[in-house]
Amino acid sequence: MPEFENSDSFSMLGSKVTKTCFEWIEMIAQSLVVVVFVLAFFFRIFTVNGTSMRDTLHHGDKVIVRRINYVPSDGEIVVIRSYKDMGKPIIKRVIATENQSISIKDGKVFVDNKEISEPYTKELAITTEGDYEIPSKVPESHSFVMGDNRTNSTDSRFGAVGMVDNKYIVGKAFFIYFPFFRIKPL
Repeated sequence: MPEFENSDSFSMLGSKVTKTCFEWIEMIAQSLVVVVFVLAFFFRIFTVNGTSMRDTLHHGDKVIVRRINYVPSDGEIVVIRSYKDMGKPIIKRVIATENQSISIKDGKVFVDNKEISEPYTKELAITTEGDYEIPSKVPESHSFVMGDNRTNSTDSRFGAVGMVDNKYIVGKAFFIYFPFFRIKPL
């Protein structure tokens, strides 16, 4: 007949396993609290809807948006929360910020009377209303934004969006994390 260790060994082993399980559960719970806190106050997750930022961003891409102490800068991709008649958040590129002049002539974009380099877009910035020159200066605390897919983007060139008050800018999109084959910084 096999000899069993005393029952105290089994109860000690059982209490060690139970203690280890509770430690793991506590560690996972604390990690989730930290992740939720960080996402709630410092970052946002945003899903791209539409093709206005193609080829930089595609419909369905999921991006991480940095939001704390964010001030828009030229060339950055930003998420703008719903305002005016848009109905949902949009994602666009900042072309000019407060007190900069903006104009579009023959499909080329000029900021402070200098043509800007736009390697991220394939199309000229033609508007259905011709050249864009008014207003020539971006108002204080506002940004002029455009989609990278210039022929299919409702942006600051049009009254539906216009100059965007910076208080509506959620933050800067800085990383595509899904789909996995498109993971990359922006």
